[in-house]
Amino acid sequence: MSFDVLIVGIGGQGTILTSNILGEACVIEGIHVRGAETHGMAQRGGSVESQIRIGQEYGPQIAPGTADLIISFDLMEAARYCHYLKKGGFIFTSQEYVVPTSVFTQDFPAPDEHMIMGLIGDYKVIVVEARRLAEEAGSILTQNIVLLGAASSHLPLQEQSLRDAVSRTVPKKTIELNLKAFDLGRAVCSTH
Repeated sequence: MSFDVLIVGIGGQGTILTSNILGEACVIEGIHVRGAETHGMAQRGGSVESQIRIGQEYGPQIAPGTADLIISFDLMEAARYCHYLKKGGFIFTSQEYVVPTSVFTQDFPAPDEHMIMGLIGDYKVIVVEARRLAEEAGSILTQNIVLLGAASSHLPLQEQSLRDAVSRTVPKKTIELNLKAFDLGRAVCSTH
């Protein structure tokens, strides 16, 4: 059994931290896990992706059209990577997005949310107000944890393992804040 999760965002949104949390939760439960990361120009707002294969004993790469779940910290990244999702899978994404620099430098019209959702098409998408919930938790820096909490009920991992993994992975002084963000995300999407 392999449950494949693609985590995408842009530099500084917590993509790698979130994949580390998923890996730690797998370790807690004694489940094999494989992962791979791509950091393309992350410090200049470039795309960052982490591939996590829960229960996989062999390769870390997820083939397009086979991911069970995508967690996206930027709506544009959800559109860029939605072709990785398999039929019946889910995308959990922030409604926030950063317009690429190339749009301004080449004088293209800036996309709006409606246009981006059109690019995503018929995939099952749960759009989360991650920024608002992170602010409610106490810091906008916890948007990645809000989205992890939102997607958590669709992961083959126990809630307590994920909470323990958050506590083990984030800086100690932010544990309470991040657990609150996780709970707010989980509560919003418990019905999906």
